[in-house]
Amino acid sequence: MIRINLLPFRLARKKENIRRQVSVFFLSLVFIILALGWGGFLLNNEIKRTRNEVAQVKAESLKYKKRADQVSRIKKNLAILEDKLTIVENLKKRKNEQQILLEQLAQRLVKTKMWLSSVSADAKIVSLKGIAFDNTTIAAFMRNLESFKMFGSVDLKRSQTKVFDENLRLKEFEISCTKIPPEQTDEDVKSKKGKK
Repeated sequence: MIRINLLPFRLARKKENIRRQVSVFFLSLVFIILALGWGGFLLNNEIKRTRNEVAQVKAESLKYKKRADQVSRIKKNLAILEDKLTIVENLKKRKNEQQILLEQLAQRLVKTKMWLSSVSADAKIVSLKGIAFDNTTIAAFMRNLESFKMFGSVDLKRSQTKVFDENLRLKEFEISCTKIPPEQTDEDVKSKKGKK
């Protein structure tokens, strides 16, 4: 029988297995390093792209912030302008209101029996001071005032006899009238027209 020594063959196979395992290990290590390098490269590119987008968004937000500031300034100026226009309109209405008030007071005086010495008006009350021949004249004047749509109520505050010269006795009076805002009087007129 022939004897074959298989020891060197097993030893060679063992060395080959070790060499293969070391090669696989190093190839795996190289593959992992390449994969990590590629992943890092992609991650760095993504970070750069994200940073560029953030920078663009910041630049756009600054641009839009400037525009938003301009819009807010324009809105403030517009609100101020509207307030000024409202004040001008109110002044025009008040001017017309004072003119109408004086014209109506002149029409409601009892001719040749009385005169007004002072007229003062604010937003809610008109105060009238004057002199009349007697209480009947004052009452007639108050009735005339009550027919005026601008007044809500007419109240006699004071009436007293005052002596002028030695023989002339006249009645000095003070009347207070509450004003109705022009918007309400306009609405009253429209509603009365609508009822007819």
